[in-house]
Amino acid sequence: MAEVINLNKARKAKAKEAGKAAAVENRARFGRAKADKSLDKARAKKLDRALDQAKLHKD
Repeated sequence: MAEVINLNKARKAKAKEAGKAAAVENRARFGRAKADKSLDKARAKKLDRALDQAKLHKD
């Protein structure tokens, strides 16, 4: 015979797991330090300047 489970506890456990997965995703998306963000921004700006300087024609 199958094991009897409390459906309310099962529902809450499922919601908790979904919340943990969302938290991992949010940490990856928003959990960067200000120094890391500014470093990436500076690198992108430097790359744009280098590409602009390498143009043959200024249009």
